[in-house]
Amino acid sequence: MSQPRSIVPGATYLLTRRALRRHMLLRPDAAISQLVLYSLAVSARRFGVQVHALCVMSTHLHLVITDVDGVLPRFLQFFHRLVALGTKVLRAWEGPVWDHEPTSVVRLMTPAAVVEKVAYTLANPVVAGLVSRACDWSGAKVLVDELGRGMLRAMRPDVYFDPTNPRWPDEATLALTLPPGIAQEDADSFREEVAVELEGQEEQARMALQRQGSGVLGPVRAGEVSPYRRATSVEPVRGRNPTFAVGRQQPEALQLAATAVRAFRAAYRDALASWRAGVRSAVFPVGTWWMRVLHGVRVEESAVLA
Repeated sequence: MSQPRSIVPGATYLLTRRALRRHMLLRPDAAISQLVLYSLAVSARRFGVQVHALCVMSTHLHLVITDVDGVLPRFLQFFHRLVALGTKVLRAWEGPVWDHEPTSVVRLMTPAAVVEKVAYTLANPVVAGLVSRACDWSGAKVLVDELGRGMLRAMRPDVYFDPTNPRWPDEATLALTLPPGIAQEDADSFREEVAVELEGQEEQARMALQRQGSGVLGPVRAGEVSPYRRATSVEPVRGRNPTFAVGRQQPEALQLAATAVRAFRAAYRDALASWRAGVRSAVFPVGTWWMRVLHGVRVEESAVLA
């Protein structure tokens, strides 16, 4: 059984979802970029999710979002379903599109964590040895200058989405927002922090490639690989999957976050044990989502959102 996760309104996350067995089904081309952007804009609007950063790689995608209303599981289910069904048509693919491992959901607990993970998201193509600079990546992405002021825009794809269904508009748009806690007057400073962090991560990635004697594939060749190929680079299997991040050199924030996670899990397990024993009055901790939505259990909140 997986560990219980606290879902609270207003939390900011780094989300990562991988294609099945690292197949390059999301290879950067116009059709896939259109599908992902359209699906994301429609899904985010439907569930009130704010999008801050995005990078779609050939084998996976990264998102930094804020779950304003505390409905993250619903958003993920809807968004990933749209992308999967559209990809199956575009790639003539039978079977699952997404890997069997669950989505990586890392809650960003501090401003430092937000800056580092936004930069990490943008730097991914450089770290993978595909391009020399993040801005050169040809897949769907957000650039530093677009943070908090850009616009995601895509016409309805020709596949899967029924043009006669009013839930699928001809064009879907979504404004990129600043993460919570960053005022509009501080937007330039935030973008500068991300730019500095991104430059550092890019430089580290280039140095690592040099040490390995590896070159950069380049955006053109990256866009020409077969979507049915699998990535061959070494990747740890079932490695550590963090649930939160506080940023580098943040020992106090790390301790507070770890304590909060342990307290939530302990309270959740105690309440679940009581509920399974037939005590339907058991009270679950703030942030309980699935048991509340599926079974209507009591939660330590005066008001909750589904």
